[in-house]
Amino acid sequence: MIVSAPLPGTVLPITEVPDPVFAASMVGAGVGIEPGPDAGLVDVVAPVGGRLLKVHPHAFIVLTPEGRGVLVHVGIDTVRLDGAPFTLHVTEGAEVAAGDRVVTVDVAAVRAAGMSPVSPVVVMDAAADTVPPVTAGTQVAAGDELFRWPTL
Repeated sequence: MIVSAPLPGTVLPITEVPDPVFAASMVGAGVGIEPGPDAGLVDVVAPVGGRLLKVHPHAFIVLTPEGRGVLVHVGIDTVRLDGAPFTLHVTEGAEVAAGDRVVTVDVAAVRAAGMSPVSPVVVMDAAADTVPPVTAGTQVAAGDELFRWPTL
């Protein structure tokens, strides 16, 4: 399965995500993406195709046809923002293709609230060593290939 970047930014190893649960791969294997310092309104797209299993303003899970969940968590602790500064464009249960817009986030507002906009992209319940190592500092655009899972 190819997992694509849901938003533009700098790719970080999951161990550098500023949240101990994600950094320890407790949710699953993946990477983090840090939006650029001048990011404002950013569209966040589906990293894989499938059905939207869970949708919150700050996070969503796409369930692939093979039954694997891929989580995108937009920012760290952003659940505390109670839906602001997010605009949802989908509903739970909808089918999406990789690259379909799911949510728009005001990254500057996330930073202004004192929160990190680093966004984990995680294959849920996957072992940490199933995602290939990331070259720190790699820049991606939304839709670029992040990694292939499982690593072959």
